[in-house]
Amino acid sequence: MRNLVFAAVAAAVVVLASAREANPVAATPGATGQDKTTIDDQIDLSVTVYNSDIALVRDVRNLQLPSGDFDLQFMDIAATVNPATVHFRSLTEPARVNVLEQNYEYDLLEPEKLLRKYVGREVTLVRSIQRNGTTAEEEVKATLLSYNSGPVWRIGNEIVTGLHADHIRFPELPANLHSRPTLVWTLQNGGASKHRVEASYLASKLAWNADYVLTVGRDDAAADLDGWVTLQNGSGTSFRNAKLQLVAGDLNRVRQAIAERRFDDARKSMESAAAAPMAQEAFSEYHLYTLGRKTTINNAETKQVSMLRGTGVPVRKRFVVDGQNFYYRNVQHPGAPIKDVVQVYYQFANDEVSGLGAPMPAGTVRVYQEDSKGGVHFAGEDRIGHTPKDETLKLKIGNAFDVVCERSQSDFRKIASNVYEVEYAVTLRNRKATPITVEVNEPIGGTWQMLTATHEWVKTAAWAAGFTVPVKAGAAETLKYRVRVTY
Repeated sequence: MRNLVFAAVAAAVVVLASAREANPVAATPGATGQDKTTIDDQIDLSVTVYNSDIALVRDVRNLQLPSGDFDLQFMDIAATVNPATVHFRSLTEPARVNVLEQNYEYDLLEPEKLLRKYVGREVTLVRSIQRNGTTAEEEVKATLLSYNSGPVWRIGNEIVTGLHADHIRFPELPANLHSRPTLVWTLQNGGASKHRVEASYLASKLAWNADYVLTVGRDDAAADLDGWVTLQNGSGTSFRNAKLQLVAGDLNRVRQAIAERRFDDARKSMESAAAAPMAQEAFSEYHLYTLGRKTTINNAETKQVSMLRGTGVPVRKRFVVDGQNFYYRNVQHPGAPIKDVVQVYYQFANDEVSGLGAPMPAGTVRVYQEDSKGGVHFAGEDRIGHTPKDETLKLKIGNAFDVVCERSQSDFRKIASNVYEVEYAVTLRNRKATPITVEVNEPIGGTWQMLTATHEWVKTAAWAAGFTVPVKAGAAETLKYRVRVTY
């Protein structure tokens, strides 16, 4: 029975909502002015999305406002609006239109809510009946006395429960029940009737992130880089024909003052944006990306917009072995070599010489590479932080399959109570068809002195040494070094 009642109420909701939408007050302002405004009045819409699940919406509309005090229903806003951040003003006569009170109405039109609003009121129950082989509708006037686990009706002088109804007709939509989220302002208009008004507010569940695709050539020497903005709208509202801006940076969560302070600057830069797919500029301690055309951001949609592109970007493939601190603090068993993974990185510079040179917001870089027949395959991915221009990016794509690293401790000698000499042999075997160079990083720790080494090395930190070891194709190379450590 309850499901049948819900189905009946749902049909009535469609009828009532359609009737209300077919006759919007905002579309035909009269001499007394309008008390509602919808998207039909909208003349400008701007959306600035931050990469922290929040957006600043600026909605400009042309309205016909009555004189004196009145209530205005501002409809077609984001369902996730933060009421504390709403700002309303008249652009035509800012000093003559004042906001006396503001309410956010989020009690939305639903079958069950509509039925509960009619407790104590009369509705029309419509049932389908069979008469002489045909279907006819029978209408019954009923007063809803209660609605808890199910409806209780008064029909005439009888109390009725369990009554079947195919649908229910309601005489009107309750004033405090809205078909969509609505802001209600009590305004005071001491000026003209025609106004261009602006409402700005912060809304959640609007977020974006950067995604990159790095396609590396077969020779590991150059790559193409494509950067995309991935925008997600879960605000419950679609933004049509909107000017879109994106802000990259780590935004402090106390945001209201920051967002409002940015608003005018963001508006100016949007109006002067070039026709490029995505223009960028430094803004405070952030970077502002502006789409050079208007776009529609539908609710529950994931949209991707091209942000940057680089062709023939020089890349360098790196093979890296990282040692461990405990190697130097314990006597290792002879004849039991330690196997280290050989990590693989791609490195490139974000500069103009490389064909890039634009700030890159934090995001995931997915790496693809060509095979011998020209096909492209996924090779790995890594995440980058916010990267300004002229910085170098290092992407780890995985561990090498055809390069093996084994280390053995060939000598360990205690010189004094806290002084040790340790000798290691690090063997690198390259089973690839091309020569490579392996970087071996050794976190020695303590106060140390390199006594002997078979390969070139540098002191990479106070407690670490780095070795560069070339290895020919199909061959092996052994790095040997002896170090004196004082703890």
